[in-house]
Amino acid sequence: MKTHSWITKYPKIGIRPTIDGRYGGVRESLEEQVMNLAQAAADLIQSTLCYPDGTPVQCILADSCIGGVAEAAACAEKFDSEQVGVSLTVTPCWCYGSETMDMDPLRPKAVWGFNGTERPGAVYLAAVLAAHAQKGLPAFGIYGKEVQDAGDLTIPNDVRNKLLSFCRAGLAVALLRGKSYLSMGGCSMGIAGSIVDHSFFENYLGMRVETIDMTEILRRMEKEIYDIDEYEKAIAWTKENCMQGKDVNSEELTRTSKSHEKEWEASVKMAIICKDLMIGNDRLIELGFKEEARGHNAIASGFQGQRQWTDHLPNGDFMEAINNSSFDWNGMRMPRIVATENDALNAVPMLFGHLITNSAQVFADVRTYWSPEAVERVTGYKLDGVAENGIIHLINSGSAALDGCGEQTQNGKPAMKPFWEISEDERDACLKATSWHPSVTEYFPGGGMSSKFVTKGEMPITMSRINLIEGLGPALQIAEGWTIDLPDNVHTILDERTNETWPTTWFVPRTTGEGAFRDVYSVMSNWGANHGAFAYGHIGSDLIALAALLRIPVYMHNIAAENCFRPHVWAAFGTTDLESADYRACANYGPLYK
Repeated sequence: MKTHSWITKYPKIGIRPTIDGRYGGVRESLEEQVMNLAQAAADLIQSTLCYPDGTPVQCILADSCIGGVAEAAACAEKFDSEQVGVSLTVTPCWCYGSETMDMDPLRPKAVWGFNGTERPGAVYLAAVLAAHAQKGLPAFGIYGKEVQDAGDLTIPNDVRNKLLSFCRAGLAVALLRGKSYLSMGGCSMGIAGSIVDHSFFENYLGMRVETIDMTEILRRMEKEIYDIDEYEKAIAWTKENCMQGKDVNSEELTRTSKSHEKEWEASVKMAIICKDLMIGNDRLIELGFKEEARGHNAIASGFQGQRQWTDHLPNGDFMEAINNSSFDWNGMRMPRIVATENDALNAVPMLFGHLITNSAQVFADVRTYWSPEAVERVTGYKLDGVAENGIIHLINSGSAALDGCGEQTQNGKPAMKPFWEISEDERDACLKATSWHPSVTEYFPGGGMSSKFVTKGEMPITMSRINLIEGLGPALQIAEGWTIDLPDNVHTILDERTNETWPTTWFVPRTTGEGAFRDVYSVMSNWGANHGAFAYGHIGSDLIALAALLRIPVYMHNIAAENCFRPHVWAAFGTTDLESADYRACANYGPLYK
C-alpha cells in the first residue's frame, strides 16, 4: 500500500572543509588534511545517525576546500541544490572567517576547529564564531579538550558527542520546516495547550497549522472514505492482538457487548482515517476520493475528542495509541505523533523527542506526586532506592504509545527503540502487556476502548513540555529521570485511586537539590501544565541544543552545565547563570522564521 508522507526528500548535512586560501605552499600543504578531516566527520555522522525511516543520514561535501568567498558561494549553491538543511564547517587551520562562513540565516550551523598545534585551527574557530556573532548568525562551536597531532583523523569522544548532538538537533529543525500540525477539532475542555497558536508554529517551528472539524472524520466513517481492504485487515488484526480487559463501569453504566463491538469497529476506522488525514493514501484515488487522498503533510496532529465527540461517539484512545506506536496491522513502521485532547503544546515535545530518538513517545497527565510518607500511609510500603524521595504518577486515558510498556529491550534492560530495531517478539510482548478496557462511561458517554499497561522500571527517560507565556512566548521544560517498578500490590492500590484502566508510568526525576529540582515535589509543583511527554533516554542536552536553534528558552531542566550545548554566542549573554542567559539570547534573536 503506497501512501503519501510528510517525508518528501530528507534534508542532508552539508560539510564545509575550510582552508587557508594562500597559494604558494600554504594551501597546497593543507588540501589533503582538510578534506580528510571533513570526510572523517561525514563518516561518523553517516555511520551513526539515521532518519526517522531508518535510512542513514546523508552528508554532502563541498566540491573543494573553501578558501574564500568564491568557493563559499559555490558551496552554498551546491547545498541549495542538494537540499542541505544543516551546515557543519570543518578545519584544522587558519582561514579567512567572514569570507568562508556559511551565510544562510535559516540553516543550523556549527564549526569544528581541530585542536592541533601545527596550525591555528582554534584561532580560525574563534575568528569565525566572532563573525557569526557580529552578523547575527548564531553558530555552535566545537573544539576538543585534548591536543591532537596534525593528520590525526581520530575524533575524540568530547568532539564526537558535540558533533552528533548538533547534527541531531539541526536535523530536527530541518525536518520540521515546511511541515504541518493537523488540528482535528478545537479546544478540549478548556485545556490551554489545545488552543492551537498558529503564530507559534509558523514563527518558531517553520510549520503551518492545518485545521479540520471532527465532523470530517465522521463523514469519512459514514461514507466509507477509507480503504475497505485495509479496514478488514485492521479489524482482524485488532481482534487477534488487542485483548479486551475487564469493564470497571457500574452495572447501570455498563455497555453491552454489541455496543463494544461497534466501538471497536469505529475505533479502527478512526485510526485509519487519522493516518489518511495526516499523510494521505493513494488507495483513495483508486476509490474515487482524489482530494481526500492527498492528506495534510502533517508531521504531527492532535484530536480534540472531549467533549463534543466523546459525549456521542467512541473516544480517540485507540486511534491515538496505535498511531503513536511503532507498529500496527501493517507491521513495524514509523510512529505518527498524535496528541490527545489536541494539546498541541504537548505534541511539540513529542515531536522533538521523536526526531531526536526516532522512537515512539508517551503522552501523559502529570497526575500525582506521591511522597514517601503518603505511599507508606496508603499502602504500608516504604519507597527505597531511586524512589526513596517520592514518585510522580504519569497516566492518561489510553493514548500512550504501546512502546511505553517497556517490553522492548536494549542491553538486557527495558527500552523504547526505533521501529527498525524492534523484533517481532518485542512487538508481540508489547501487545500482550497491553489490555484494552471499555472506557469509563461517565467520562466517555460515547464509549471507546482505553489501553492499559504498566511501564517497566529502570528505563532512562526525559519528560518535556512547551508552555506559552504571555509577554514571553514559548518556553521548554525538561526533566530527565527514570521509570521505576513498584510491587504489584502497591501499584494496584495507588493506581486504583485514579483510574485502573489507563496506562501508568511511575517516574522519578533526577533531583539536584536546587530550584525546581530541589526535590521530586518541586518538579511536580513547577511543571507548567497538566500534560507532559516522555522519550526514551536522557536526551536533555539534545533538546537544549534544539531549543536554542529555534530560539525557545529552557526554564526548567536538570542537565549539568557542562552538558548544556548552545550556540557559542550565548556566552555573551552570561556565563554563570546559564538559564537567564538563555532567555536573553532567545529574546535578542527572536523566532527563527519571523
